[in-house]
Amino acid sequence: MADLDEQSAVVSEQVTPEKKVKRARAAAAATNKKAASGKTGAKRVKKPAAKGQEPELNLNSAETLPEPPSNHQTTRETGTVVTDVKAEQAVAIEQPSERVPLAADNGRENTQPESAVITEQPRPEPVFGEGLIEVSGKGFGFLRDPKRNYVQSPQDIFVTPEVVRKHALRDGLWIKGEIRRGSRGSQLFRLTEINGEHPDRYRNLPVFEELTSLNPKSRIRLETVPDRYTTRVMDLMTPVGKGQRGLIVAPPRTGKTTLLQHIADAVVRNHPEVNLIILLVDERPEEVTEIRRTVPQADIMASSNDSDIKSHTRIAQLAIERAKRLVEAGKDVFVLMDSLTRIGRAFNNAMSNSGRTMSGGMDARAMEIPRKLFAAARNTEEAGSLTIMATALIETGSKMDELIFQEFKGTGNMEMVLDRQISDQRVYPAIDIFKSGTRREELLIPANDLEKINTIRRGLAGHRPVEAIERLLSFLRKFPTNGQMLREIPG
Repeated sequence: MADLDEQSAVVSEQVTPEKKVKRARAAAAATNKKAASGKTGAKRVKKPAAKGQEPELNLNSAETLPEPPSNHQTTRETGTVVTDVKAEQAVAIEQPSERVPLAADNGRENTQPESAVITEQPRPEPVFGEGLIEVSGKGFGFLRDPKRNYVQSPQDIFVTPEVVRKHALRDGLWIKGEIRRGSRGSQLFRLTEINGEHPDRYRNLPVFEELTSLNPKSRIRLETVPDRYTTRVMDLMTPVGKGQRGLIVAPPRTGKTTLLQHIADAVVRNHPEVNLIILLVDERPEEVTEIRRTVPQADIMASSNDSDIKSHTRIAQLAIERAKRLVEAGKDVFVLMDSLTRIGRAFNNAMSNSGRTMSGGMDARAMEIPRKLFAAARNTEEAGSLTIMATALIETGSKMDELIFQEFKGTGNMEMVLDRQISDQRVYPAIDIFKSGTRREELLIPANDLEKINTIRRGLAGHRPVEAIERLLSFLRKFPTNGQMLREIPG
């Protein structure tokens, strides 16, 4: 008996929980088998286990197993007693979860139950970007953001050379399309619009340089309110038409900036169909801000005097290229350029030392590109029109500025001269009406009105410029509109 107790103690010490589970399963299987055959096993007297020892399991007994403690559970299929952790493992072994096939299981048997619902991951919404394209000499391009004033930025969308060649993209086109974001920035993936139109329509547009140039025939009305005499005087003495190439000759402090603001406001009010672009190069930053707030409807392309020379030349060319692309699409464009003199300075400084420097420090070829920019203004027969009103600075004390003015003098078909003596007496607009005028103005003004305007000129011919503008202003103050004033003049 002592040997049995000692053996039982040794067995109970060596029995692990895993063995207990196996034995319990075997006992349950034997019990079920004997119950099915009607046989009963021999009974064995259970002997209480020694203190500190686990009770010996009777593997041959058909008796009901003792109820396990509360921290155990019995599986339904086999009645096996396991601990919490082991029970989970046992159930996992006996009842394996049904496998859901992955996408890579193509061709294999589908073991997914019919009641399962397959939910596809939603595709991400496409991301679109847009901007003004600037194509480099290497064939690729970038979309410049107007919110960043078209300056070069790491956030600009990259356009591959393949896309540029496929759609024959050029500087100044407004591009919109689907983009992809990568580690090196955003890239145009699919092009959807060019200048607001389908890309196929752009292929059939004419090239700007091949368009037929005509004299301006459609007049741009600048008169707005009765007490704004700057634009009222311009409508009479220097009329502007669509396709005009106008030069505003302005000494310092003669009201040039105010005049440009009034012209821009008149174009926005009277001709909303015209695309207005204001190009400011090497201007004071506060003037750029003032123009932005005064004419929010205009497309402002500016490079203030705190920017480098490369920025000045780049933004000037990009603005004119933008205007050309709009003209090719049949649009009418009005460009206010301030100033042509500072653009000439920038290109002169950007020129490499060619060894052909003229008097005043001007390079012999420095005015080649600025002259092309100003000469782009024209009225076309097959497409739209490009009107440019540019300012030229004089009496600045710089010999270079005088040379630049002489380069452009006579190249325009409209010229308006501001007089420093008139502005010193605080008379505005300080226009010298004797030196100002428009070529072929008979194409813009009806014959009857033109005859009356010539009568006004002849009546003021004997006066000095200051007296002439004062008499004209006093005459305008009597009538709310120019039309009513002309009707009152006999003839």
